Amino acid sequence: MTSGNNGATTPEDDDPFGYLYADGQANGAQPPSGGGGYGYPGSVNRVRAVGQRQYGQQQATSPYGQIPQQQGAYGQPNAHYAAPETHPGGATTVQQQPGYSGGSGSGGGRGGPNTKGLLIGAIAVVAAVVIGISVAMLGGDDDPGDKGNEAQATPSQSESAASSPSASSSAASDVDLPAIDAKALQLEGGATTASDFKGAKADGGIYVTNFNSVGAKVVWTVNGIDKTGTYRLYVRYGIPGKDANATLLVNGTANTQPLNMENFGGTPEGDWEKGWQTTWANVNLNKGTNTITLACNEGNQCDAVLDQLWVQ
Repeated sequence: MTSGNNGATTPEDDDPFGYLYADGQANGAQPPSGGGGYGYPGSVNRVRAVGQRQYGQQQATSPYGQIPQQQGAYGQPNAHYAAPETHPGGATTVQQQPGYSGGSGSGGGRGGPNTKGLLIGAIAVVAAVVIGISVAMLGGDDDPGDKGNEAQATPSQSESAASSPSASSSAASDVDLPAIDAKALQLEGGATTASDFKGAKADGGIYVTNFNSVGAKVVWTVNGIDKTGTYRLYVRYGIPGKDANATLLVNGTANTQPLNMENFGGTPEGDWEKGWQTTWANVNLNKGTNTITLACNEGNQCDAVLDQLWVQ
């Protein structure tokens, strides 16, 4: 073969549609006719009529011992292929491709994962876990040890009664400690008794008066103190709607603070009958007999009357 354009003389140079172009026609390309080839003259005939190829003959095998599948020529039917409609009783069917089928409005073929199904499954799992935990909490086993602790945490009725002083013992303690009415007090410095207005609890409604002068005093000799210690001295007094105070002495020693007889009730000034009130102060008493004195000294406001005294 010489250099230049030698025409379409080799299979790779065949152009089955060369007759359609001017250069192809110039090179002798012609439309196909009959059962032969088409294109350029002398083109390779690579097609056969249906049924001409013999499939029962031995073909060259592949390295793996398999016979390569012979493909029919382009545009020619395969002799071994028959449409489903050609079989007796055959019907047209549509073979669905494997893969995800979308929801409403989506076409066939592959698509994304079924997120709606996954979401429903996840919600079902969470709901099952929550229900299981709730059942376990409500119907859990009772711990006998916890019940025992609860029983011990609450004292029984007998224990409470034993640990608390009885009402009778408290009453006995009050009775045992000394108390005195105004008329039994030792009066000095011009103090005297009277019953001009009502409200005194002492026997006969008697109270100590004329206490509002320097040097006036009442003395109480206290007997029957069982042991040395700090006690509380209560004094019931009456005032005419204004504050008062007095000096308190125990066994001859004055307390640092005067006995406060304020108008705690806010009673109207000048009304003695409504001015009855109670005050108290801590006192240190010795075992046996002690002396308690209320005195009107310089600096005190002693416009008051005295009703009763007692120790607790």
